[in-house]
Amino acid sequence: MQVSWKKCFASVESMPENPLLTINFFIPFDRIAVADVEPGIRQLIAKSQTAIDSIAAHDSPRTFENTMLALEKATENLDYAMAVVRHLESVNTSPELRAAWNAVEPEASEFYSRIPLNEGLWNKLKAYAETSDAKLLRGAKLRFLTRTLDSFRRHGAELDPAGKKRLAEMDVELTKLTTKFSENVLDATNAWELVITDESKLAGLPPSAMAAARQSAAAKKVEGWRFTLQAPSYVPVMTYLDDREIRHNMWQAFATRAAKGDHDNRPLILRILELRKEKAKLLGFADFADFVLHDRMAHKGDRAMAFVEDLKTKTDKFFAIENAALEAFAGRKLEPWDVGYYAEKQRRALYDFDEEQLRPYFPAERVVDGMFQIVQRLYGIRVKRKEAVPVWHPDVRVYEVRDSQDSLVGAFYADWFPRETKRDGAWMEAFITGVDAPGGFEPHSGCICGNLTPPIGDKPALLTHREVETIFHEFGHLLHHVLSRVEVRSLAGTAVAWDFVELPSQIMENWCWERDALDLFARHYQTGEPIPEDLFRKMVRARTYRAANGQMRQLGFGFVDLKLHREYDPARDGDVVQYARNILQQFTPAPLPADYAMIAGFTHLFASPVAYAAGYYSYKWAEVLDADAFTRFRDEGIFSPAVGGAFRDNILARGDSEDPAELYRRFMGRDPDPEALLVRSGLVS
Repeated sequence: MQVSWKKCFASVESMPENPLLTINFFIPFDRIAVADVEPGIRQLIAKSQTAIDSIAAHDSPRTFENTMLALEKATENLDYAMAVVRHLESVNTSPELRAAWNAVEPEASEFYSRIPLNEGLWNKLKAYAETSDAKLLRGAKLRFLTRTLDSFRRHGAELDPAGKKRLAEMDVELTKLTTKFSENVLDATNAWELVITDESKLAGLPPSAMAAARQSAAAKKVEGWRFTLQAPSYVPVMTYLDDREIRHNMWQAFATRAAKGDHDNRPLILRILELRKEKAKLLGFADFADFVLHDRMAHKGDRAMAFVEDLKTKTDKFFAIENAALEAFAGRKLEPWDVGYYAEKQRRALYDFDEEQLRPYFPAERVVDGMFQIVQRLYGIRVKRKEAVPVWHPDVRVYEVRDSQDSLVGAFYADWFPRETKRDGAWMEAFITGVDAPGGFEPHSGCICGNLTPPIGDKPALLTHREVETIFHEFGHLLHHVLSRVEVRSLAGTAVAWDFVELPSQIMENWCWERDALDLFARHYQTGEPIPEDLFRKMVRARTYRAANGQMRQLGFGFVDLKLHREYDPARDGDVVQYARNILQQFTPAPLPADYAMIAGFTHLFASPVAYAAGYYSYKWAEVLDADAFTRFRDEGIFSPAVGGAFRDNILARGDSEDPAELYRRFMGRDPDPEALLVRSGLVS
C-alpha cells in the first residue's frame, strides 16, 4: 500500500502558533489552549469562505478537480478543527472552553448553512453536471456529484433570497439551542448527588458498587458512600439496592433531569421542534422526518413508523407475558424503580445467574486486547498501543491500526471512564477521514469514548457484560471509519445513511456472546481462568430474559421521536413532556409518574441540530441487519477470514460509495431477513 504521509507528522518547528490551523495526524492536545479556539476557528472559516468564493468566481471550464474536489477541500481544515474542539468540549469541558465553543459554533453553523445557499457556487455545480466530463463519471465520483446536487437542493439552493435568509437564521438558532440542551443535561447530572453514611442502607449492593461509591466520596472529601446519576453509579443502585426509598429517589432524579430550575430543557425542546418543522416545510417536505429520511434507507417517515409499528405488534404479546410474570414474582404492584430490582432477582431465580459474577472476568484492558485479537483474525489488521502521544486526560490510550503489510491504516484514541467534565453515554468521533486516491492512501484518525466502570483502588476496571458490549459496539463504528477505502472523502467512513451506520457497530456485539471469542479476553483478573462453563451457559440461557422489554424500550424511543417530529402540535397536544410520557407509557412495564420527563435529557434527539432526530428507529433497523448478517459468520465460522474479508470489502471499506442496500445484498447474497432479530431475541412462538 502506498501511503501519503502529508498529514501524519509535522515537526514542531513547522507548526503555526495556533495548533488548530494545521491538520496533524497525532493531534497536539497538549498545545491546544482555550485561547486558540475563537481566533483559530474564525480564521479557518474565513479561509474556507475564500476557497468557496474562488470556486464560484472561477470562469475556467468546469472539471471534477476544480469543482467537486475543490468544494470538498474548501472546508477540510475547518472540519478537522471543529471536530477537535467539539470533542474537547465533550470530554474535558470547562467554563472557559464552553464559552469559547458557544461563541464559535453558531458562526461555524452559519458558514456551513450558507454553502448550499451560495448562488454562484450552485451555478458552477449545475454547470459542471452538464459537462462531458461529468457524464463520464462512474462509481464513487458519480455518486458524489449526484448526492451533492441533491443535498444542495434539500438544503435550500433553489429557495428565493428571503427563504435562504430564513433558513440560515434557523440553522444558527438550532445550533445554539441544541448546544444549550446538551449543557443543561450535563449540568443537571452533575448537580445531583446522594451521600449515604449509614452502611446498613446499602444492603443488596454489590461490593464493586460499594467500593466505587466509597472512592467517589473520598474524591469529594466527604465521609460515606457517594452516588451520582452517571451510569456506573446509577445502574447498580437500580438493579441491586434493597432500600426502595433510595431507589425511588435516584430514579426520580434521573427521570426528571434537566426538566426544572436553571437547567430546564422544556422550552428548548418546544423551540427546537418548532424550528425543525418550519425548516422542513420551507424546504418542501411534509415534516422533519421526511426531510431527514430522504437520503436514508427508510426514505420516508411513514415507512420508518410502519417499521416500528410492525415490530411493536410482533412484540406486544411477549411484553405482556414478561410483565405479568415479573409482577407475580414480586408479589406486588410494581413502580418504575422496582422493575430493575425485581427483574434481577427473577433472573437469578430462573437462571441461577447474577451478572456481577461475570465482572471479575472482564478487566477492561484484557477485554480491549481480546477484541483486537478478534479483528486481527477477521480483518487481517493489527492494533497496537502507541506511546508518547499527547492526550487530553491521563486515562486516554492511543492505538495504531496496521494492515498485514504493517502499513498504517489509522489511529484512534480511547477514553472509557466517566468524569464530571465529560458528557454521558458512549460514542465514536472522526478527526481525520482519509481517502484512497491515486496519489496515495491517507490514514484515518478518530476516537471512541464511554462512561464505563472505572478502576477502584488497586483493582483494574472490572466491567459488566453490557459494558463489554459497549466497547465492542463503539469499536465497530471505529472500524467502519479506519477501514474505509473510498476515493472521495465525503463518502468515506461512517458518512453513510444513519439507518445503516449502526450495522458495523451492532454486529460487533455478537462476539461478546460466543464462547470461542470470550475465551480470548474473558479471563479472571486474578487467576487468569476463563469463564466457567456452567456460568457461561447460564449467561447464554439468560440472554433472552425480558427481551421483549428491551425491544419495547428501544421501540418506545423510536415511537416518541417520530411522533414528536411528525405529529406533535403544542396547541392541540399540550405540554411536550406529558405528550412524550403518554407515548412512552405504552412501552413501559410500570406506571410512569406525572412528572416523568425522560425527553428533557434525551441528548440523542436534541443535543445537535439533527443527530438522531427522526432517526432513532435506525437502531432497530440496523439491529435487523446485524442479526441477519451475523448468521453468515455463525454458519461459516465466527473467525472466518473469508467472511471477515467479505464484510470488510463490502461494508466496512465502502462507506457511502454505493447504495447501502446493494452493499448488504453483496455481502449476504440476498435482502435482509427481518425474522432474524425476532429469532435471536426469542420473540417467536
